[in-house]
Amino acid sequence: MGTGGVKNISVVGAGLMGHGIAQVFAAAGYQVTLMDIDRGCIERALLDVRENLRLMSENGLVAGADIDGIIGRIAATTKFETAAEADLVIEAAPENLELKQDLFERLDSLASADAILATNTSVISITRIAARALHRGRIIGTHFWNPPYLVPLVEVIPGDDSSPATVDAAVEILASVGKHPVRVKKDVPGFVGNRLQHALWREAISIVERGIADAETVDEVVKTGFGMRLPVLGPLENADMIGLDLTLQIHGYILEHIEDSHVPSFLLEQKARSGELGFKTGKGFEEWSPERIARCEERLRNHLLSWVSGLEGDVFDG
Repeated sequence: MGTGGVKNISVVGAGLMGHGIAQVFAAAGYQVTLMDIDRGCIERALLDVRENLRLMSENGLVAGADIDGIIGRIAATTKFETAAEADLVIEAAPENLELKQDLFERLDSLASADAILATNTSVISITRIAARALHRGRIIGTHFWNPPYLVPLVEVIPGDDSSPATVDAAVEILASVGKHPVRVKKDVPGFVGNRLQHALWREAISIVERGIADAETVDEVVKTGFGMRLPVLGPLENADMIGLDLTLQIHGYILEHIEDSHVPSFLLEQKARSGELGFKTGKGFEEWSPERIARCEERLRNHLLSWVSGLEGDVFDG
């Protein structure tokens, strides 16, 4: 199925990711049904979409006159059965394997025979999520990144039984709505992005735990050092740039000194047990007042809006 066969989109789950995904497709002209069992969550989601669009309008990413029309293309409901009318269903429920298996078993029995069923899981195996469904060839992973209406990337992941035609169709429709889909070849936990991200987080936490530097210094090193290159120079491009002979020499020395634990850090577990959860509680690796939280969130939002506003195609050129 190409994009011509997809006219109606259903998003299951109206939380942080779900409403942003619905916004992406509604802004591209699709009729979208946003489903959640919590009516209050749906109401908040529609308010959040309007605020997202207002901010995008202020930065020239959406015409102000289009905001009402975009929101008008999102139909909110608590009725799961509406998924039967969709050509593409994207699940954005909490990261719970049993819940997702149940949802896809139900979606598989409801949806039309040629509908694509996609999960927005960020780490869970697509094959395991699809395990209870009968028609597993049409089930794939489409991992959007937060916030999905600003971050271009979507990882497209086939499960063991996903058909190549389903993957091709998903890539085509995602590209048509302005996303940057990438094909992941193997269904492994964390796919590509989160394996890279959490390898960095593991080392960052280890550096703090071992007393090498404090949390603020670790973040400063990333933000004012190699992190500045990352939007335009990926790690393997960087390795090629400096030379693989030098990369080999560096790895021959440093890899034995880098954290390679296969379990969560004791420091991380200790903080979680003591209620030091970060923004949620005002203290994590650093202290977070409401004012500092607001500044951090605003800084990130403004950075993403500015980056998307000035996005150039050569960022992704091979």
